[in-house]
Amino acid sequence: MDFNGKVVLIVGASSGMGRAVALKLAEAGALLVVTARRQERLDALAEEIASQGGSCLALAADAEDANAAEAVVTRAVERHGRIDLALLNAGGAPALHMRRMAAHEVTAYMRSNYDVTVHYLFPVVQQMMRQGGGLVAHTNSLAGFLGTPLQGPYSAAKGAARLLIDTCRIEFAGDGIKFLSLYPGFVATEHTADDGMPAPLEISEARAVEHILYALRRERSDYMFPWTMRWLVRLGLVLPKGLTTWLLRREMLRTATP
Repeated sequence: MDFNGKVVLIVGASSGMGRAVALKLAEAGALLVVTARRQERLDALAEEIASQGGSCLALAADAEDANAAEAVVTRAVERHGRIDLALLNAGGAPALHMRRMAAHEVTAYMRSNYDVTVHYLFPVVQQMMRQGGGLVAHTNSLAGFLGTPLQGPYSAAKGAARLLIDTCRIEFAGDGIKFLSLYPGFVATEHTADDGMPAPLEISEARAVEHILYALRRERSDYMFPWTMRWLVRLGLVLPKGLTTWLLRREMLRTATP
């Protein structure tokens, strides 16, 4: 994908990787529509992009509100007539001790990591069906492949999103819509600084953004990074379940307080 002149919607753009990707795409000539909950941060991002000669529409919305998400997509189309690329980058979770959690706390992380994707995904694909194609990218997680210690509800939500996007890839192929699932390992961002999670093989936010831009340009289907974590996850998927469970439990006991 050549980003110059493309209309790009970024969900979760007020900080972290979403914000950094927005700045890079604006430099490449993309027409940005950015959204998150914090209007003041979005306005600061839009001003920074405008000061460098770029175009950025900032729309605050709560991604857990389906109507608010749909309204953002509608405003983007009213402004630019289309959406060429949507990066769905909302969600996250601190260390989660399930032995201490109630059911409503578990389902809350499903809303904040799965529902937020669905709320933007379907208005976006409906628009892309009308316009004859586009690219939807979703920031998932390597935790979506394995039941990760201290990330159970988060892993479950990301696993559900992974399967949903995989099915969309099949059902919407005839509409010219492509889907990219991004699977980062541990990334050092503002949100992860004090989340209580051990972070083996953590990479910088800048390095993660390089990976994301690489995958977007090449319109990959699945992209896992960094490569060391990619191969560790793949290994975990082929090892006997009992061995994988033992290894992950040992890691949890080594790095975290039960």
